[in-house]
Amino acid sequence: MGFGGGALVGAPLANGLMNYFAGPAGNGVWQSILALAAIYALFMLAGTFGYRLPPMGWHPSGEKAQKTIRNNPTIQVHVRVACRTPQFWLLWMVLWLNVTAGIGILGMASPMLQEIFAGKLLSLDLSWHELNGEQLKRIATMAAGFTGLLSLFNILGRFFWASVSDLCGRKMTFTIIFCLGAVLYGTLPLVNHGGYIALYVCAMCIIISMYGGGFASIPAYLADVFGSQMVGAIHGRLLTAWSAAGISGPVLVNYLREYQLTHGVSPERVYDITLMVLTGLLVLGFICNQLVRPLTEEHAMTAEQQQQAKGLYTINKDAQLTWEPRPSTLLLTVSWLAVSVPLLWGVGTTLQQAVKFFM
Repeated sequence: MGFGGGALVGAPLANGLMNYFAGPAGNGVWQSILALAAIYALFMLAGTFGYRLPPMGWHPSGEKAQKTIRNNPTIQVHVRVACRTPQFWLLWMVLWLNVTAGIGILGMASPMLQEIFAGKLLSLDLSWHELNGEQLKRIATMAAGFTGLLSLFNILGRFFWASVSDLCGRKMTFTIIFCLGAVLYGTLPLVNHGGYIALYVCAMCIIISMYGGGFASIPAYLADVFGSQMVGAIHGRLLTAWSAAGISGPVLVNYLREYQLTHGVSPERVYDITLMVLTGLLVLGFICNQLVRPLTEEHAMTAEQQQQAKGLYTINKDAQLTWEPRPSTLLLTVSWLAVSVPLLWGVGTTLQQAVKFFM
């Protein structure tokens, strides 16, 4: 949730701070960055002090064990073994391809909207090069609202697609994500050329929701395949796919854009090939997802290895393994306000801009 929420709040906050600090002496950038650093540090420290690690064996009071529908529900795979299996690298490719397609577009969302639709955003039949300074400024403001809207759907997608994965299973959820994403990316050039701004905005919101949903669903996918005992360590290694996508996605989109602009392609058509390439990446992701198979018993940890893994935890023998929450009403209220007020402000600011796309 923090991924989308950070952009949802941070973008309008940074814009407001720069407007506040701007003056004859400068544009207020360094003052805004310093203020943001102080605000971020305050919120991150507050969140850090709120974390509590439960003792080994703890469970919520009254919790009932739920059966997970898997071919082999008892298998637990060591992180060293997991990283040597084809399943790990197939899931690595699944995450990398999904994030590459999503993060590349997310980073270029603002210029894409401005260059593709240009004057149409202001109900004017003008190309990008025909707009004057005032019109470009108005379009940039709308594009900032569009970026915030995508951040909102990044948040919502994490809730929605994670819930879908609980109902349909992880593999089926990623199948839907890749198939639907490929269809949307493949048809976006037609939507763009037709000037259907509302359809474009809706399609992009769905695409970014699946980008967030992939992040939210992949840890449970790993637990289904490798077991839950070392899923944290396995997930940490799998996140190298996200790091790789953070390079490949923007580089791919930016390189293709610059290459086509250099060869005289008009701004409104400069993203057509990019969208087709991203469609191909999602098709590859679909294939990788279909190749994931359950692991056999030969990959499972022995009883001795499981005991050694448990020995990595420092266990307080006097720790209570059941716990009833007794939060301070004041602390609970302040905590919820600290989270909800900035998010609601970001949502309100975003919706004020987003409604213009549908009017």
